Amino acid sequence: MPSDWLVILTLLGVVLGAVGLGGGIYETLLVDAIWPKNVAIIQPSRGGIDRKLFWGPVQTTYEVVLLVLAWLLWRRGVAVRPWIALSLLAHFTARAWSFAYFIPKALQFERFNELTLEQYRRAQRWTRLSRYRPVLETIAILALCAVLLRLRTA
Repeated sequence: MPSDWLVILTLLGVVLGAVGLGGGIYETLLVDAIWPKNVAIIQPSRGGIDRKLFWGPVQTTYEVVLLVLAWLLWRRGVAVRPWIALSLLAHFTARAWSFAYFIPKALQFERFNELTLEQYRRAQRWTRLSRYRPVLETIAILALCAVLLRLRTA
């Protein structure tokens, strides 16, 4: 594969990562600031947002691009390996954390009509911890930017 294609694919990875990061920042700053007090905001059945419609396609596409990039770039040599590895590590750490904690809890919160005091406290904890996911995604994107720099200087 010509290096121009690798640059384009890496740029696509950066763009998809940035779209996901933007969605994460939007949720962190706007949605998470409101929904513990008004759970209907995250309940599609009550007119709230359906997060699956955004996160499913964006994350799946981004992950396919990251995995293809890793496979293609690994053969390019040592200069890009640490950066693609860091990008994969940061992103898949965030995803593993999401699948292990955030997604199951979010689905649980979506089923409640109103939150009890204890559920509200759990929701507050969820929103506080959720602020760290965009940090991990930022690391993944910056690592892809480092890959771009390495490709352009190779």
